[in-house]
Amino acid sequence: MAKRRPMVVGNWKMNTDRASALRLALDVAAGVDSLRAEIDTGVCPPFVYLDAVGRALAAANSALALGAQDMYFEPNGAFTGEISAEMLRDLSCTYVLTGHSERRHVLGESDEMVARKTEAVLDAGLHCILCVGETLEQRKANQTNEVNERRARAALKGVKPSSLSRLTIAYEPVWAIGTGVSATPADAQDAHERIRDLLVRVVGQDAAQSMRILYGGSVKPSNAAELFAQPDVDGGLIGGASLNAEDFLSIIRTAAAS
Repeated sequence: MAKRRPMVVGNWKMNTDRASALRLALDVAAGVDSLRAEIDTGVCPPFVYLDAVGRALAAANSALALGAQDMYFEPNGAFTGEISAEMLRDLSCTYVLTGHSERRHVLGESDEMVARKTEAVLDAGLHCILCVGETLEQRKANQTNEVNERRARAALKGVKPSSLSRLTIAYEPVWAIGTGVSATPADAQDAHERIRDLLVRVVGQDAAQSMRILYGGSVKPSNAAELFAQPDVDGGLIGGASLNAEDFLSIIRTAAAS
């Protein structure tokens, strides 16, 4: 099995103001710089703070990468309120999230739209973190693997083989986001293993074994070690805990040591 470099990215969602975003980013940056040889790290602030946070990280020569929480698939045009790949590249973004559960279930994004965004992110030379995962109702109906496979297949359809090295999958059980409830390590490993098996069938053994799959459902310092010890869990997409520098750094250190 390929040795995959761990990765932890914080999704700040619709939180922070300018001052707290800068403070949080610099506190995390100071804590991760000694780990730059061991792990990839990033934060995804709200759009309006990307420039300020990016400038601060660049001035600090930080290993902490900048990411965006979403992106539109068209390069430019009359799309009020949307953000393009070139705008994100202009701000030195490295990562872009696509298909986050809140985009799908709160804002109504379809698998088709997520697929178009994923393709556009990768075609722009950015690194895409594609989110998949099931709701509580789907889980109770034993549809976890079916949902993950459908969403991953839809998004992978337009991805070029040359772009696969810049694609990461994040499994986020919707029922465990912001609820304080987390999948057990065995639950997480089972879902990740099934996703990797699908990747083998769709993109081939080598690409599938190299691709990172992050866990994104209420990771905390108290459960990070057990989750990251699973063979197919390559790090985390962290929500609430990424808003506290001490907690986020604890999770990052745990992933780096896993």
